[in-house]
Amino acid sequence: MPLPAPARPPRSSIAVLLGTQTLFNIGFYAVVPFLAVVLTQDFLLASTAVGLILGIRTFAQQGLFLAGGALADRFGARAMILIGCAVRAAGFLTLAASLWGSTPVLWLFILGTLLTGFGGALFSPGLNILVAAAQSARDRKEARQVRRATLFAWLSITGEIGAVTGPLVGSALWGWGFPTVAGFGAAFFAAIGLFLAATLRRPAPAGAQAAGGKPRGSLRQCLGDRQFLAFCALHAADLLAYNQLYLAIPLELARQGLATQWLGPIFAWISIVTLCLQLPVSWLAARIGAAATLRLGYILSASGFAVLAFLPSAAFGDGSFPVRILCAVTLMTLGHLSVHPTALGLVPKFAGQHPTGSYFGLLSSCGGLAVLLGNLLFGWLLVQTRDSGAPSFTPWLVLIIPLLLASWLGARVAKRRLHPGAVS
Repeated sequence: MPLPAPARPPRSSIAVLLGTQTLFNIGFYAVVPFLAVVLTQDFLLASTAVGLILGIRTFAQQGLFLAGGALADRFGARAMILIGCAVRAAGFLTLAASLWGSTPVLWLFILGTLLTGFGGALFSPGLNILVAAAQSARDRKEARQVRRATLFAWLSITGEIGAVTGPLVGSALWGWGFPTVAGFGAAFFAAIGLFLAATLRRPAPAGAQAAGGKPRGSLRQCLGDRQFLAFCALHAADLLAYNQLYLAIPLELARQGLATQWLGPIFAWISIVTLCLQLPVSWLAARIGAAATLRLGYILSASGFAVLAFLPSAAFGDGSFPVRILCAVTLMTLGHLSVHPTALGLVPKFAGQHPTGSYFGLLSSCGGLAVLLGNLLFGWLLVQTRDSGAPSFTPWLVLIIPLLLASWLGARVAKRRLHPGAVS
């Protein structure tokens, strides 16, 4: 039994969904960038322990996206978004409580970090489901195909606005201490939840009703879809690559003997590129098609890492300014701007008549697993290269090869799904 077509959302609903992404990122980035500082200064933990705790937080979010998507299929996207807001608010409140007393409580802090990750795993798939439904309704409304940026491209822009604004809010509150920062995050997400409860319409149950009256989810169909599993495994290279902005790029700065303070201007440049070029890149993607966009985007990201792997710093000047790193970061960002909205837009095509929550969840969870394993392998190879005298480009191959495979095979999988009769 095919799923009923979702009703066309009004423009106000689309504005709410896009604005929600901004609000989510403001609340998130107002608190999370300061976790490492608190663990180091208040709990006196070594960098290895800090990395482990923050890595577990990230995996708790990305790794549980599949569960969050399946729950959204079962209970509805709106319900899981609201529950996710409540869980993240509870997580931030727990973080604040861990430092309220005279003695910091580490287990309470760790619990708070896990709750913040789990909250994101609940509401993010739900938001993607609603944006995909809005995109589908907009496409059906068009009398002819209009080549323009997708709502997922706009979602990337609105999210970046929040990612830029959030740290500024957190910094402004830092003078009153981390409990105030975390308390603000808790109150902010509680307010978001109340706002969405009032503005998000109550949709029909997420799953189609089977003949027996039981809601039909998509988890089994998702895990049994070999083409989609292959696409998720290949596209995981994108999240692994983009995550290197937080691992490989700081390490490369240190290796070149450049100050850590350069990270601020580098991340500002990434935000400028995203805000200025996401829509033009998406317009180009609409003209050349999804398969060509994926192929080009993965190659752009791989080229960024090739700059770091094979071009010496001397080729970019005297080394006092991180020109080489900025070139690499620009290519990586352009690649991500190309493939990320495109991949999200393909999820409903893979899902077909099934609910999309588990499909969105699996795509993100595969990326989270790739980040966890890829970062471990990249870090291990860095140590081996330094100790054994192996070629310095060896660790970068961990990032370049998966992207090249994704460019070759991922685009073919997408093309076959979009055009079953086409020959790749």
